[in-house]
Amino acid sequence: MINRIELPKEIVIASHNPGKVKEINILLNDIGIKAYPISLFSKIEPIENGSSFAENALIKARNAKRLSNKTSLADDSGLCVDALDGAPGIYSARWAGLEKDFSLAMSLIEEKLHGIDNKKAYFICALAIVNEKNEEYVFEGKINGTLTFPQKGKMGFGYDPIFIPKNHTVTFGEMAPNEKDLISHRSIAFKKLKENIIVKK
Repeated sequence: MINRIELPKEIVIASHNPGKVKEINILLNDIGIKAYPISLFSKIEPIENGSSFAENALIKARNAKRLSNKTSLADDSGLCVDALDGAPGIYSARWAGLEKDFSLAMSLIEEKLHGIDNKKAYFICALAIVNEKNEEYVFEGKINGTLTFPQKGKMGFGYDPIFIPKNHTVTFGEMAPNEKDLISHRSIAFKKLKENIIVKK
């Protein structure tokens, strides 16, 4: 257990993804923290060349802290498919290409799994915080599930329309945001974060 981390009421999210920024703000709302996207300060995105979700989250958080000079939070998350040896994994966003076309990425996974019975997969989320003193912290969450095709649901973002979490019958893409936020990999990571922070008055 680490010592409780003090966080200001306003932080920066190291993401240019509106869906992710919105979801993170919902998850932070109950503790009184408002998060602003790094795009307000810079359009520069760092090269994510880490070998794990945690390393890539730290790369993004450090970059956001440097550009904004404010406490920064980064989320690096992705889908890991058992039958594809954990791919797309840390390359989940890259599978969607420069246009961030996740429909294309999901179709690619469907193609690769054609004829394969094992549809088990899991989502991982690593949250990294770099505060104004350049102290660094990482929290991780994971949820198991199975993949389904074709894509179902228009809610959420990324690979949500093909992922059915364990003990559920619908995809993340079919769930209301508040329903997804109760069980998602991101919410698990945020629960760990919240257990270890104090919001400055």
